[in-house]
Order: sequence, then C-alpha cells, then structure tokens
Amino acid sequence: MTESGVALAARFSLPTNRLRYCGPDDAQAPFVRAITEERDLDAARDALLKFEALEPYLAAIAAKHGRDPLDHDVVEAYWIGNRLLDDFTREDFREVLDALHKRGLPRSVATRLAARLPEHPLPHHAFHVTFVGVGAVTRHVETTLPNMDFCRPSWGRVVRVGGGTASAERAAMRLDGARFGLGPAERIEFDVDTRFLSGLAVGDHVALHWSWPALILSADQLERLKDYTIRAFASASEAVTTGGSPGARATRAG
Repeated sequence: MTESGVALAARFSLPTNRLRYCGPDDAQAPFVRAITEERDLDAARDALLKFEALEPYLAAIAAKHGRDPLDHDVVEAYWIGNRLLDDFTREDFREVLDALHKRGLPRSVATRLAARLPEHPLPHHAFHVTFVGVGAVTRHVETTLPNMDFCRPSWGRVVRVGGGTASAERAAMRLDGARFGLGPAERIEFDVDTRFLSGLAVGDHVALHWSWPALILSADQLERLKDYTIRAFASASEAVTTGGSPGARATRAG
C-alpha cells in the first residue's frame, strides 16, 4: 500500500520542525501519528501547509498538474523527484519566488533570483537549497555550504545497523569553483527509530534530511533522487557564476 502524501511529507518535515527551523511548534505529534499510523492526517496536513518554504513548492507543482498539494506524487516530486518537475519554466518559478516572498524571503533576494533564473529551474528541494538558499525564507539557519549539504535530501547506503543506530556511506556536497557536485563517499552515523524505519537492513538506501533517515528508498526512488539532484545542481551552478545563487556566498561562509 502506497503511503499517503501527508505521511511522506511529514517524514521529511519532522526533523526540521524538531530543530525549530520551520513550521508550527505543534506539528511533531500529528507528524508522528501520520507516519506511524496513517492517523491524524488532517492535523498533519494543516501543519505542513504552514511550513514557510514548503507550501509554495507543493502548491506550484499541484497547480501545474491539476492535483492536490499533498497528493503523493506531488510530495514525492519535491523531495525525491519525478516527471511532475520536468516541464517547469522560468515563469513558473518566478511565481514560486513571489510565494516565497510572501512567506518571508526578502523582496530584494526574490528580485535578484528572478533576474538570474537558470534555463531549467526545478521545484525540487535540492534546487531550493542551492539556488534560493537554506534558511533564506525563515532566516533560522545560516546559508553555508555545510548547511546546504545537511538540508538537501541525500541518499546513503546502509553498512551497519544495531543498538538503535546505523551507519551509511554518503557522498557530501561540494562546490568546485562554480559548480555544485558530490565528493567521495564518507561514513556517517545516525539514530534509528524502528517506528519510522521498520526492517532497516544493511544494503538498504535511505533518504536523509538533516541527518534524519526519512525513508527507505526503493531502487526506482534512489535513481530518481540521484537524477534530479544532479539536475538541480547543474541548474543552480548556472547562477553561481553570476552571483545569483547562495552558492557563491557559501564558498566564503562554509
């Protein structure tokens, strides 16, 4: 049975809400119930749509394809990547920037980004992190390269599980001159709560958001997350050379 879009969105939004980076303070309890029991979905939905930098993207993807903002495929498009992202235009993304401005993105930043949009902007979280900038909307997180790397939805191959923790091999993001890319795989450690990741085993690939293992990825999801991350990096890299992306500042700050 496919997980609901609300539960999938809650998986990725729970860690940033726990860190008090975004979203309403009372979101954690309904998120946990949505993920573990597919229950309290209305409360979780209401909380998700209050996330400052999330709702504008879900709304834009949904409007483009005549779907609900928390439709499973819409949520998956933003966090992992799928065909719903493929036909976005610069004009579509200018509307996203306008919506982000209403949620807290400074008008001067929105205007600068709108003027330097790459040819293929993607309403994917990896593009938001690298082009708009982690923390740019709420200003609760400093825009640095390490924080971009923590915030992007990444993937890791599990190499150890036990004692409530796990280890995975994950490639860190880097900025080489004017291009975002990935470095060699490094081992990372993270806590595992079996309520969220039942049956996690060595060899699985997990999606990570702020060091939180949000989801065990299927083989298809893994390939799509890789593909759309590479696309997002390529598009954001276009803006680095013109000063239109936080990446240019992150090299100095990170």
